[in-house]
Amino acid sequence: MEYLSMAQWSPYVVGIGIGILSGITFLLSDKPIGCSTAFTRTSGMIEKLLRGSSVAEKAYYKKFAPSIDWEWMLVLGIFIGAFISSILSGEFKAIWAPMKWSDTFGHTPLLRWIVALLGGVVIGFGARWAGGCTSGHGISGTLQLAVSSWLAAICFFIGGIVTAMMIF
Repeated sequence: MEYLSMAQWSPYVVGIGIGILSGITFLLSDKPIGCSTAFTRTSGMIEKLLRGSSVAEKAYYKKFAPSIDWEWMLVLGIFIGAFISSILSGEFKAIWAPMKWSDTFGHTPLLRWIVALLGGVVIGFGARWAGGCTSGHGISGTLQLAVSSWLAAICFFIGGIVTAMMIF
C-alpha cells in the first residue's frame, strides 16, 4: 500500500481509474459523472434554509432538486479523499495564499479569498450555462462522444494553456 503515501500519482493510472469509475457510474445510475450539479443542489438547499419550501417551486430547482444525491456525495468524497491523501503523503499544509499569489499581489489573504469567491461564482455560472463542468464534459461527455463535450474540452485546454502562459 505504498501508493497511498505517494505525493503524486501517474496521470495514466489516474486516467484509467477515472475511466473505470465513469463506466461503473453509467452501469449503476445511467448518469454521467459531474460535479457542478452538486453545487447547484447545495445552493438550493441553502436557499431553502433561508427562504423556506417555496424554493421547490422554482423551475430550475424542479429540474435540479435541492437535495443530497450521489453526485453531491461524490463531491464530498473528493474533498475527503484529497484531505486524506494529503495527510498520508505528508504534503498537507494550511496556507492562506499560495506563494505565486503572494509574490504578485501581496500577502493579504482577504483579497485572495474575495478573488477566489468571485472566480468560483463565475466558474459555477459558466458550468451551469454550458450544461456541465470540466468533469461532466471532459470525462463523461467525451466518453459518450458528444460533439459539444469535445468542443468544450478543446476550449478547456486552450484556455488553460493561455492562462498558464500569462501567469508563468
